[in-house]
Amino acid sequence: MKLILGSQSERRRTLLSQVGLEYEVVIPNADEDLITSTHPETKVIETAKLKASMLNLDDDSVILTCDTVVSFNDKIFEKPDTIDEARQMITALSGSTHEVYSAAILKSRDFEEIISDCTRVTFYTLTAEEIEDYVHSDEPYDKAGGYGIQSFGAVFVKEIQGDYNTVVGLPLSKVYRALKKYSL
Repeated sequence: MKLILGSQSERRRTLLSQVGLEYEVVIPNADEDLITSTHPETKVIETAKLKASMLNLDDDSVILTCDTVVSFNDKIFEKPDTIDEARQMITALSGSTHEVYSAAILKSRDFEEIISDCTRVTFYTLTAEEIEDYVHSDEPYDKAGGYGIQSFGAVFVKEIQGDYNTVVGLPLSKVYRALKKYSL
């Protein structure tokens, strides 16, 4: 079987390569605005399913699609589009604990498996200057919650409870173990 990664995320590609998985990238053309759930775990699962439904399956392929969001005080933080959105997100997360939800769908002609995970992340209290410097960089704009734990955003993190890779964007150990069940 061949693995098809339905994601344009460089971070997910790096994680899969890190554990020796070979894959082909096919980016799904999915309108994520169709997913209106306000529950973070439901939202990431539904979005990953939508992405999987946009890809064609061969007899010998397994599709892997994913989604990740940050949740704070029952509000979902996706990727910020503007400096103001990034500033609001990072300011809200400063000095607080939030959750990062990540889901993956493994789908073939014979099976579909839903994998989801949640990791709690606590930020240090950030100064206004730290926040302004950060939101004026390129860092926040392609990452759920406006930060990347695997890049400069790591300096904001006081502690995590759960899987680091879930925060990066893929519950890697769970996905790896599930793929091994299907001989990938």
